[in-house]
Amino acid sequence: MTVWFASDLHLDPTTPDISARFQRFLSGPARGARALFLLGDLFEAWIGDDDPEPAHRKVTDSIAAVAAAGTKVFVMRGNRDFMIGERFCAGSGATLLDDPSILTLVGERVLLTHGDGLCVDDRPYQRLRALVRDPVIRADLAQLPIDARRRLATQARADSREHHANTESYISDVNQAAVETLLDDAGVSLMIHGHTHRPAVHRFRSGGEDRTRVVLGAWHDAADVVRWDDSGWQLLPCPV
Repeated sequence: MTVWFASDLHLDPTTPDISARFQRFLSGPARGARALFLLGDLFEAWIGDDDPEPAHRKVTDSIAAVAAAGTKVFVMRGNRDFMIGERFCAGSGATLLDDPSILTLVGERVLLTHGDGLCVDDRPYQRLRALVRDPVIRADLAQLPIDARRRLATQARADSREHHANTESYISDVNQAAVETLLDDAGVSLMIHGHTHRPAVHRFRSGGEDRTRVVLGAWHDAADVVRWDDSGWQLLPCPV
C-alpha cells in the first residue's frame, strides 16, 4: 500500500517545467498507488470548471488517466483554486475533499487541510478567505464572463504578492494555537497540510500527548511530498 500527499503545485501555462514534472509523477510514482491526495493549490489560478485553457485540460486528462488505472485521487480546494467544482471532478475522476478532512491509514487517523485557515494572524487574508469560500460568492463569480474572471485572478495574484512582500513572515505562517485547537477538536495527533511553502516536520506536545504537523512543499522548489506505505510515512523531495 502506497499513498501520496502533495500540495501547492501552482500549475500554470507559464510554468511548463512544473507541469512536466507533475506529468512524470502521475505516470510514475502515482500510478499503481492506492491513493493520491492533492491538498490545495493544484493550479496557480482556477477560474472555473468551464475555463477552456488547454494546459489545464491536459492536467485534468492526466489525472483522469491515473484514476482510471486504479489510483484513487482526492482534491482539496486551496486559496488559488477555490473555484474547483464537481465538473472538474467528473472530468478528472477525482473526489473533492472537505477542508479539513480526517483520514485513517494503517490504523492511524490524520487530519488533512490546505493550511491557509490556520494562518489566523493574517486577519486581512482571513476576511478574504471567508468571502471567497462562501458558496454564494463562488456562484456569483462563476456567472462572470471568462475574461472578467481571468482579469480578477491576475489582479488577485498581484495583490497577494504585494501583501506578502509587506507582511512579517510569522503572520503568513500558521498559528500554533490554531493548530492545537484544530487537532483537539478532531481528536487526532497528526496533521498534514500545505499552503505556507515551508516544508518541515514539526513535533510538539499539547493536550497531554505528542503531536506532529507535517508541511508539504511547493513545486517551484523541491516539491516535498509525503509517501505513506506499510512502514509508515515520510516527507521527502518529489522522486521525479
